[in-house]
Amino acid sequence: MKRILKKLAIGLGLLVLTAVVIGAILHESKPKGEKGPEADALAEKMLLSLNYQQYKATRFLEWSFQGGAHTYKWDRLKKRATVIWDDYEVDLDLISPLSSTVLKNGARLSGKEQEKVAEKALSYFNNDSFWLVAPYKVFDDGVERRIVPLENGTDGLLVTFTQGGDTPGDSYLWELQPSGFPKSFKMWVQIIPIGGIKATWEEWAVMESGAFLPKSHVMGPIKLSMGDIKGYN
Repeated sequence: MKRILKKLAIGLGLLVLTAVVIGAILHESKPKGEKGPEADALAEKMLLSLNYQQYKATRFLEWSFQGGAHTYKWDRLKKRATVIWDDYEVDLDLISPLSSTVLKNGARLSGKEQEKVAEKALSYFNNDSFWLVAPYKVFDDGVERRIVPLENGTDGLLVTFTQGGDTPGDSYLWELQPSGFPKSFKMWVQIIPIGGIKATWEEWAVMESGAFLPKSHVMGPIKLSMGDIKGYN
């Protein structure tokens, strides 16, 4: 038994060491970039390419995340969202989340259980809506913008969220087409220990409201599906 445990410990140690080495190879340090009018102008160019005014006027957004694991209907005017997963349905109040209405199998929850599920719904919403509308958030309160020269000779837009959401301080370096339209970003986020992981923004579609939204993302071997996206008034 001691020999087996010793072999398991050695194997686990080698696995951890391999993960550390791979992480060190893949890791990129976050670029510093420069704040100022040029960075703001690049952010404005990106918004213009995405029909920002049409997005701004869009009241309802509907989508699902990862094969329908979480589904959403977001009323941007009322600042509420219906969030559904497993046996739960939450009428999420985005201003006062703990006052949200929470149902489990159709029965209304209350007390600590209601608060716990409401907090989980808000966490799901913060993450999954970011994968839908992140480009439109570059001028939100607490967002810093920096321009960064890229290896291909173009300029990238480094966006840092200093407040709000679940993980303030996360940064994203956008790579843009010549028109300003988003192609991909690299991430420096708390949830991923390796800096500079790249995620594409693909299969863009024009909504009924006129705004552009993406249907999928590719991050290494992982594809993130946004489901059947709708944007309307």
